[in-house]
Amino acid sequence: MASNRPAPEAPYVPKSAEDGAPSTSPYGRVYGPDVTEGETREVWNPTADTVRPVRGRHRVAKQRGGLARSSTVLGVGVIAAVGAGGIATAQGGKPAVKISMPDIGSIMPGDSSADTATQAAAPAVAPLTGAGVTSADTAEGATDAGEALRARIMQQAEQQQDQAESATRAAAEKAAAEKATKDAAAAEAKAKAKKEAEAKAKKEEERKKKEAERAKAAAAAKAKAERERIAKLAKSFSLPLSSYTLTSTYGQSGAMWSSGSHTGLDFAAPTGTPLKAIGSGTITEAGWSGSYGYRTVLTLNDGTELWYAHQSSIGVSVGQKVSTGEVIGRVGGTGNVTGAHLHLEVHPGGGSAGIDPAAYLRGKGLSL
Repeated sequence: MASNRPAPEAPYVPKSAEDGAPSTSPYGRVYGPDVTEGETREVWNPTADTVRPVRGRHRVAKQRGGLARSSTVLGVGVIAAVGAGGIATAQGGKPAVKISMPDIGSIMPGDSSADTATQAAAPAVAPLTGAGVTSADTAEGATDAGEALRARIMQQAEQQQDQAESATRAAAEKAAAEKATKDAAAAEAKAKAKKEAEAKAKKEEERKKKEAERAKAAAAAKAKAERERIAKLAKSFSLPLSSYTLTSTYGQSGAMWSSGSHTGLDFAAPTGTPLKAIGSGTITEAGWSGSYGYRTVLTLNDGTELWYAHQSSIGVSVGQKVSTGEVIGRVGGTGNVTGAHLHLEVHPGGGSAGIDPAAYLRGKGLSL
């Protein structure tokens, strides 16, 4: 609210002691006694230029007793007093309200000893800076608005710092929880994969074991079948002699054989030892055969020819059917020989080329 201006008064213009001219000053006209050379007087009613604020900075006087010397505080007091007087005058001629102002010295003490004495003698007046100080601020130890504002700012800063630290801790805890969850999920997935791999390996091992067992069983069955086959063949085939000694084997080289190598298997035995049919078949040849001496050819039912050479005597004739183990002749030493023995040759399909008689006999389940 704007205060009423005081009524203008005619300025008092003092005269100079020398020429009677008005006294001037850099601050305008000076009221009161003349200012002599070298004397400085404080301006009571400064002009607009002297009260113009300095932009960008503030003048702060040295604080004494928690208050600052400032023309602004003084101006506020004066404006309040003048305004109160003007309001009282404007209210229908009512008497002016008496305004009690604290002593300026008590508000803004100076550096002089007189100011100190005045401040000590003045009654206790609440400092102007105490405005806005709450009971909570007083409890916190704040005695003026600046201190209270500082305390509030510090409290707010501490609260913001606590909030920031709480947010940081919460973020760290959240990140740690997420990491723990992720690690737990990874560990669980790893354990699951390991378990599945172990189960797969175990299953594969069991499969291989079963396969090995099946293979072993199959091999055993095959061996059994082979033994049974050989046993059956053994019943169908027989060795040509019951007692003998093997003297020359198939393919053996030497000058005594016209072809350069032995073409059969020799069973040495005494002359007259019975010769038996190896298998069932038909006699296709029986008689003298040059270097073979007396020879008998037994053609088996599958077409294989068995040659019995160097016999001392022949006991069958051509076209005769014989059975396995039947006597067909006797051991002798006729033809190109060095002693009594049976020269046995095997010719599959009746061809001229022979095969190893020992292998043939073993293939029929016979042991030599």
